[in-house]
Amino acid sequence: MINHSGGRHLLYKVWMPEFGGIRFFFLLYQLILCMFSLLVGCVSFAPRATVVNTIVIEPVADVASVNFELMGRVSAKNREHGFSGGVRWRHTNEDDEIHFLSPFGQIVAQIQRNQDVVLLTTSEQKIYRATDVENLTEQVLGWRLPLLGLQYWVRGVNSPTTKSEIDLDIDGRIIAIRQDGWEIVYSSYFPSQLIQAPRPRALVLKRSDIKIKLVIDNWETE
Repeated sequence: MINHSGGRHLLYKVWMPEFGGIRFFFLLYQLILCMFSLLVGCVSFAPRATVVNTIVIEPVADVASVNFELMGRVSAKNREHGFSGGVRWRHTNEDDEIHFLSPFGQIVAQIQRNQDVVLLTTSEQKIYRATDVENLTEQVLGWRLPLLGLQYWVRGVNSPTTKSEIDLDIDGRIIAIRQDGWEIVYSSYFPSQLIQAPRPRALVLKRSDIKIKLVIDNWETE
């Protein structure tokens, strides 16, 4: 059951709270975001690489995920609703804070999750409460955000808690994950570092009639 106050319409209003360790980057990023107001459509999503191996991974005991902050661009679309804008996401094993931004850098919606509740605050400061992120975002935003899986998928790995099917390319790199009813396709990665696995730069999530495109511009991990 979703508890809320007020209506459903999201208006673009200036709302700029403090946000983690990447505040320095924010003003510059606003300008970049305006220049790329077409957002994900400006990014070339390369054709899917050839699958040379598919593996099935059974669920294991829940493990702590990696803490991170990212900034990027997102496009979400289904038959009735759509959104294109920026995204800022701070994730820890205990909580999440996500800001969805207009092309001018204004906050359209904020999601806050902890172990007990999920809050979604609109630009009108209307607050919606639930225990499930996917249902809450579908009710308020009009499209589902699979946050529990996305905290892993965005790093180019499968969630350890449910069964998954993974496609690998000739270099053994993951090019697609099928899990929890979603298919996640990776079209580009950041250059790999000697001490780090390659991080996805562009990915597409699909489920029935919904498609979410995500382009990551900046990463920070702990």
